[in-house]
Amino acid sequence: MAEQGDACYIERAMMPTDPSSPEYRRRRFRPIPVRMLVPNMITLLAICAGLTAIRLSTEGRMELAVAAIVFAAVLDGIDGRVARMIKGQSKFGAELDSLADFVNFGVAPGLILYFWQLHELNNGGWIAAMVFAISGGLRLARFNASIDDPNKPAFAANYFTGVPAPAGAITVLLPIYLAFLGVPMPPATLTAFYTLLIAFLMVSRLPVFSGKTVKMRVPPEMVLPVFVSVVFFVALLIGYPWHILSAGTAAYLISLPWGWKSYRDQERSLAAQELAARAPPPAAAPTYTAPVTKTEEDDRPAHLH
Repeated sequence: MAEQGDACYIERAMMPTDPSSPEYRRRRFRPIPVRMLVPNMITLLAICAGLTAIRLSTEGRMELAVAAIVFAAVLDGIDGRVARMIKGQSKFGAELDSLADFVNFGVAPGLILYFWQLHELNNGGWIAAMVFAISGGLRLARFNASIDDPNKPAFAANYFTGVPAPAGAITVLLPIYLAFLGVPMPPATLTAFYTLLIAFLMVSRLPVFSGKTVKMRVPPEMVLPVFVSVVFFVALLIGYPWHILSAGTAAYLISLPWGWKSYRDQERSLAAQELAARAPPPAAAPTYTAPVTKTEEDDRPAHLH
């Protein structure tokens, strides 16, 4: 073992330290597999969509700006799954994804709401938009810090802590969806209050069902129906985008209490199991032996038994 350690030390000592050395460049810059680049390219496309949404909102083209945010959310849902399928996960990709989420689902929605209506409140509207963007950044930072928390129970992997950033971005734009449907525009004060409410839900400790641990395998007999359902949903989203987004946002907000209740039920069940495991085993009940009494047969001589 000592000889092997000495050999490793000598090998490291013999490595070239001159950056201009060809051997140094070969060791430092290794070829990167294409499968490691594909998820990052998808994430970069999402960033482009978010930045484009900001530009479109400054130009007053709100429908295209909102569509760009929805497109960025779709890409955000794809890049992680693609990385896991092709085994292209990397620390660089995780950091890039967090930065993309802050831009696409924190800064961009806040600016869209500000240019759409919140600017009517002057500084008050800007504060609401800024608080939403900062809440998105804080939510992402907390997620990155707690992703490897060893104290989390096993069932907690199926829940987010607070509303995730993509869902918060899609949800906070509900007033714009309703305006596109012809609903009278709400007062700017109400829009600002709704923006702050979604920002609070993002940084709260509210357990939100994620569905990460749900099995994605489809039975063979359900493959074609699943394809038809997906095509039907995409067609509805393209044909009636604001109807689908409004209904989906309302359903998501209604489902939040159900996620909290489900989490609490599992938490109580786990606490009861741990309490039962720590409880000492019950003491054995004392056995009762009836006293032996002599009968008339016992008084007879032995030869008569």
